Amino acid sequence: MARVFIPFQLRKLAEGKSEVEVSANTLGELIDKLDEMFPGIKDKLVEEEKIKPGLSAVVGYVATRQGLRQKLEPDIEVHFVPAVSGG
Repeated sequence: MARVFIPFQLRKLAEGKSEVEVSANTLGELIDKLDEMFPGIKDKLVEEEKIKPGLSAVVGYVATRQGLRQKLEPDIEVHFVPAVSGG
C-alpha cells in the first residue's frame, strides 16, 4: 500500500489525518480512492485530469513527470507539495 502524506491545507477534508495508506496502481487511482475516503479532496488535487498547477506530486523521492499515469510501487510514499520555482 502507498503511504500518502496529506498536506496541512487538506487535513480538514481528511478528518485531520496527516497520512493514510491507500492501495493503488497509479497516482490517478490513488487520488480517486482518496476522494472516496475523503469526498472533495480530488477537487483540491486535480484540475482537467492533471495535477493542479502550483502543486507537485512526489512519488518516492522524485516529483512525477507522468502525472496521474505515474505507476506506484508497493510501499511507496506519496507527497503532495506546493510547487517551488525560482530564478
